[in-house]
Amino acid sequence: MTFSTQSKGVYAIATTPFFEDGSIDFNSIDKLTDFYEESGCTGVTILGIMGEAPKLEPEASRAIVKRVVSRSKIPVIVGVSAPGFASMRSLARDSMEMGAAGVMIAPPPALRTDDQIVNYFAGAVEAVGEDVPWVLQDYPLTLTVVMTSGVIAKIMSNHTSCLMLKHEDWPGLEKISKLRAMQKAKELRDFSVLCGNGGMFLDFEPERGADGAMTGYGFPDMLTEFMGLFAAGKRDEAHDLFDAHLPLIRYEQQLGIGLAVRKHVLKRRGVIASDAQRKPAQMLTPTARTEVDYLLARVARHDKRAAL
Repeated sequence: MTFSTQSKGVYAIATTPFFEDGSIDFNSIDKLTDFYEESGCTGVTILGIMGEAPKLEPEASRAIVKRVVSRSKIPVIVGVSAPGFASMRSLARDSMEMGAAGVMIAPPPALRTDDQIVNYFAGAVEAVGEDVPWVLQDYPLTLTVVMTSGVIAKIMSNHTSCLMLKHEDWPGLEKISKLRAMQKAKELRDFSVLCGNGGMFLDFEPERGADGAMTGYGFPDMLTEFMGLFAAGKRDEAHDLFDAHLPLIRYEQQLGIGLAVRKHVLKRRGVIASDAQRKPAQMLTPTARTEVDYLLARVARHDKRAAL
């Protein structure tokens, strides 16, 4: 199973299910993997920021990769970002040997200049191997690394093994337009653009040229339905569906508790057994949990999938 410069649709950013004691819930991993496929996702990305990757031991990371890859019928991309290239290479090569479609690499927060960013990814590609397909993650809100359109273009031009941009800049609509204009003018090669930020701006990202979403909102089936409506030219219907979910999407986008909201929703939907996170973690207070449940009830007035 592979992905390409033409990949479209929704790649779900998977959470990592845990039991209350912090051990990995492999049965919930199976259910979650099946759920993403049944939701119409065209791929799944594991061990990302929302997958609590930094809290995992190396052997645990590999166990998760093995379980998801063996279960999934859609391409699996593995987040391999790490402080050092040695551990990045090790996880990347092991993941590919287990059957992953590719890896995702994010810049470390210490990078500041354009040259530092370009040189870092040159080193990362050398480390994982030029034969490994990869996704460039652009997420300045969390990673604090600002990649201009020019820097992204240079990285893409330098490394044909990069097949996809995970676009999470904010505001970022103009960046999508600029990159697509460069491609239209034959100044930049083709690559897939999937957007994150919990789907916060998915209502307009495809109109700017994005190929879909790579995010983990608790209703990936809504995201795939939205993309289908957009592809069918049903703009108003797509926006009506998106608008019904927007209050919950916005609530989930709060820094610090976003993962707690997402896991709570997935638990309410019966996909994972527990909303536990590995420590350190910020859990929902009883008041916050009540607010999320209220928002679910509001969404259910327009989308029966939220009637839990």
